[in-house]
Amino acid sequence: MAVETPGWVGRSTPRLEGRDKVRGKRRYVADVRRRDEAFARIVLSPHARARVTSVDREAALKTKGVIAVFTSDEMGREGILAGEEVHYVGEPVAVVVAETEAAAEDGADALVIHYEAMEAVTDPVLAMRRDAPAVRPDDFSEGREDAGAHGADVGGEEGGSTSKNVTSRVHFHRGDVDAALQEADVEVEGTYRIPEVHQGYLETHGTVVEPGTDGHITIWASTQGQFSTRSGTAAALGIPDHLVTVNAAEVGGGFGGKYVLHEPIAAVVAKAVGRPIRIILDRLQDFLYSNPSPAAMITVKLGAKRDGTLTAIKSTMIFDSGALPEAPAGIAAELLGGTYPAPNLDIEAYEVLTNKTPVGAYRAPGAPQAYFALESEMDRLAKVLGMDPIELRLKNAAREGSLRASGRPYPRIGLVECLEAVRDHPFWKDRKSGPDEGYGVAVGGWLGGTEPAAAACSLNGDGSLVLQLGSTDITGTNTTFAQIAAQVFGMDPERVSVTSGNTDQAPYAGASGGSKVTYTVGAAVLEAAQDAKRQILEVAGSELEASPEDLELENGEIRVKGVPGRSVSLERIARLTTSFGGRYAPVYGRGRTSIHVPSPGFAVHVAKVRVDRATGEVKVIGYLAVQDVGRALNPAAVTGQIRGGVAQGIGRALLEDLVHAASGQLLDGNLMDYMLPTATDIPPIEVVFVEVPSPLGPFGAKGVGEPPAIPGAAAIANAVEDAAGVRMRNLPIRPDAVMRALEELKDDEA
Repeated sequence: MAVETPGWVGRSTPRLEGRDKVRGKRRYVADVRRRDEAFARIVLSPHARARVTSVDREAALKTKGVIAVFTSDEMGREGILAGEEVHYVGEPVAVVVAETEAAAEDGADALVIHYEAMEAVTDPVLAMRRDAPAVRPDDFSEGREDAGAHGADVGGEEGGSTSKNVTSRVHFHRGDVDAALQEADVEVEGTYRIPEVHQGYLETHGTVVEPGTDGHITIWASTQGQFSTRSGTAAALGIPDHLVTVNAAEVGGGFGGKYVLHEPIAAVVAKAVGRPIRIILDRLQDFLYSNPSPAAMITVKLGAKRDGTLTAIKSTMIFDSGALPEAPAGIAAELLGGTYPAPNLDIEAYEVLTNKTPVGAYRAPGAPQAYFALESEMDRLAKVLGMDPIELRLKNAAREGSLRASGRPYPRIGLVECLEAVRDHPFWKDRKSGPDEGYGVAVGGWLGGTEPAAAACSLNGDGSLVLQLGSTDITGTNTTFAQIAAQVFGMDPERVSVTSGNTDQAPYAGASGGSKVTYTVGAAVLEAAQDAKRQILEVAGSELEASPEDLELENGEIRVKGVPGRSVSLERIARLTTSFGGRYAPVYGRGRTSIHVPSPGFAVHVAKVRVDRATGEVKVIGYLAVQDVGRALNPAAVTGQIRGGVAQGIGRALLEDLVHAASGQLLDGNLMDYMLPTATDIPPIEVVFVEVPSPLGPFGAKGVGEPPAIPGAAAIANAVEDAAGVRMRNLPIRPDAVMRALEELKDDEA
């Protein structure tokens, strides 16, 4: 499917929706209004683990404007609201419905729920103990849609554990790792802790649900995947998919965090009261109830020969799943063991339940955690061996045919090319450090997501095109799809309109996550455009009395090759196929793809930092991001993705941490205490493309959204060590931690 042609593909193109966004004309879920709508307020558990002993509705129902109060008894479906027991601070326990948003909030404040607190477990290491309290009942088995939507097929040997809180164990092994470590010339080992972080989107979760008279419900939601929201809501309600219609509103940031959340609650309430229901979470509710990126503790041990050849990798990974299973431990284990294939490896990855908010996906789930540990130890190994850190990585980097941790071979990948591009770039090659300044390099990789997709391409009466899609455009993918169709037709992308219908109208597309939308939906768009072009050439061939193979289409004209003057316009073809009495069937191209083979993408980042020894503050003062993008169909959009990923990596490295008390209470559930990076925290970022085309993606493209969010923390930690001589193993790298490390270094030197 890779095609090398000049034209619109590969040209920076302004986003189709950009003008409306800056003018405030895009419609978010908070802008959706329905006649006679009511407002719902979800009441969240204040306890990490407790029994619900009673609910006193009287005061809430007497609150002016309150219509109804719902608990699990009124819901009629298990799992939508907590029943007899709550399992984390923020679990939905009740819903108050009122005529106004303020009345719903007042009613929720008046609702009296009595709890009997129980012993909670919030530390995943303690939760793995045989005598730890069970976070969930023995018969509980429920996953979440969001993390799975980002998952990769990693395989691996799975097994149970003696602890009832361990829901998954992935084990990759080959060779004899213990013997290889004993025989290694050099061995390094470290344990790294990565905290739970929020996706940091500006728009909180929101939904509007309108009930129909025939059991049908219509949903407007801020969602990355309208089809997964439909199926998830229908399953929760126990109704067929065709009774649920989902309209994906504009998404005010998702990054993996906007999938099914409270849509089932709103749907049940709407059906019960017979009115449209609006639920918009406030910021604290979003922090407590949404699905953050999981915390992890990862130990990595590397063995190598004196020439830098890796001989062994051993790792234990523990991921905190929160109160529902499905953390990305398997993805993390596959990436940690497959970036530098060693003949001997043993990687065990555990997903552990705790009494905390259930986790979900956040831009490359599992990968930032894995690479912070792996790339930090690779940097340590380079220093012990006295090797250049790029050369050490080049010596061991995975290539086409190299075995992943699961034993599956890599397809064509660009890791080596990215490392070589960094090695030869002036930012690294000519690096100069001032006092307390240093450089750090790190790799990040993503296996790539896959999912079936469909698209349609039709010809308008004026010769322009319409693409019909079911994907959610969060990052400018619709603009890229217009470029793909324009490339096929040899026309300006401004003559291609892109419509995203609801789940009743649009062809199927997977959720916008996992770096797969352009890779999969884009391939369907290419096929649909090619199908439409074939139909047009057949009509033109009949009109021009020529074989379709002898025709060419460009700038709205179909011409007989090598015969000047023999042509027919697209407008003429449109009239012949759409007018009353038309002689030909309408042009309607269809594209369907089922790309089930991923195209992995890698990035190599270099961070330059300055460490203030008086305060411990770390400032990133320069940054280079090199990434294999397959082919940059819209370079401006790809550059934006990479710079955004770098910014998020800086946030994870230096600022972000969802802090819980031992009791399970979240201590920084607002944007005053939870620190997100601002413009002043982001340095100039130079972006360099490496293009190793995918044989499956449209025009050679592969997913680009995940890799740039991965290497940042390790690159910055490695730069801090280069600048100040201290190895930071816990994120975020805050000034107080740096000061403690500097004091310990002084004591050791003394």
